[in-house]
Amino acid sequence: MDDQGMISMFQALTASGLAGFLGCPTVIYEAALVDFFENTSVREGVIISTVAGQLVEISEEWFAESFDIPVDGLGDLSEIPKDVIFYARSIVSLSGEPVILSGRKNQMKIEFRLLCDIMAKSISVKAGSFNAITVEKFSLVTAVVCGVRMNWASILFCILKKMVTPGSKQAKGFAVQISLLLENIPNLELGKSSEFPASKILTEKTVHRFVSLNDKVDAEEAIGV
Repeated sequence: MDDQGMISMFQALTASGLAGFLGCPTVIYEAALVDFFENTSVREGVIISTVAGQLVEISEEWFAESFDIPVDGLGDLSEIPKDVIFYARSIVSLSGEPVILSGRKNQMKIEFRLLCDIMAKSISVKAGSFNAITVEKFSLVTAVVCGVRMNWASILFCILKKMVTPGSKQAKGFAVQISLLLENIPNLELGKSSEFPASKILTEKTVHRFVSLNDKVDAEEAIGV
């Protein structure tokens, strides 16, 4: 890849400490995942479930160690200083004018649109339009772009706890990561495995496809199609 903007963005993403979480093996165990989500509860901060009749316990400490994610730093996105958010609004802007947080992500340079998608789909895992910029999405982008030191272990584990909480509006996700955790539990019967869809894995090919699709949309909008 010879796009310096993309290279810099991925370097920032790696430097954030999220590489171990986002880049883990892409194998999933569908039956085990169904079991996990159907039988899970949170007790004293620990996620407890049964998979194939066997007890599964996931603590924040084990979660952090498994993906080698930072445990020091800001524990909530709302703690990111407002001046840093404002600075990031200009850094990622396509026009040079600060992006509008209630607007669409086409205000952003292409590499930051991709980063926004990565954070929305793989970290926050929220339902809704991926074209819209929200405060949460932009805070995630800001943390990476501006190198804000975040306690990603706490943030991600909190999201996982919401996923398994009955009645929560948090969408379910982290399929690959949960599969890896379950795989590391001795003697746990996981059933048949399958590869995560290739079209959803970031490779040079899928990045180029993302750029091409966005270029096409931008061109159509420019001529009013």
